[in-house]
Amino acid sequence: MASEAGWNSERDAYAAAAGWAVDLVAQVGDRWAEPGLGVWDIRALVGHLSRSFRTVAEYLARPAASLAVPDAASYYRATAELARQAGVAERGVEAGRALGTDPAAAFAALADEARAILDRCTGSELPTTIAGGMRLVDYLPTRTLELTVHGCDLAVALGLAPAPPAGAARRTLGLLTELAVRAGEDGGDVAGRVLLALTGRRAWEAGSSLL
Repeated sequence: MASEAGWNSERDAYAAAAGWAVDLVAQVGDRWAEPGLGVWDIRALVGHLSRSFRTVAEYLARPAASLAVPDAASYYRATAELARQAGVAERGVEAGRALGTDPAAAFAALADEARAILDRCTGSELPTTIAGGMRLVDYLPTRTLELTVHGCDLAVALGLAPAPPAGAARRTLGLLTELAVRAGEDGGDVAGRVLLALTGRRAWEAGSSLL
């Protein structure tokens, strides 16, 4: 069972990331067709961001029979191959279209809905994710990471400073650190390369990612 303190911490980090993303999207104005990230324009990037709200409700509506994924880092390791598939880009485009004629308002409404749902949860719920059943308290950090990282992408696309809230940044950086450490335990040098990059000793390789 999720501890109340642990659940509140994860929910607060998610809410902070969501609020920051809503504020960024409100500043898009009429720039929806401008470049966003990779093949995505800004509308598609925001559509992808919106999935961090939609999946909360969708996955909770499908309770899992058993636990398959023990924590957030395991989720990313289990879905690494899926994340590189072309369908991810197309789902972002589709989600962008689904935001309709007033994307900023639709995005804010989805954020409010997700936060309201989470306020009624304890964190011990067992939704069915694309990687299998996992506790909500362990799944939510993956959504915080998505909102935080892609919020930074959106800020850059808009010419704004990528400055996420401290709580969301702390949780996201902690999860990325865990992914780097686990990659090192598999025999790679990822953790060392991260340490060298963060301390200014060596540049992080362009295109290299922990996800």
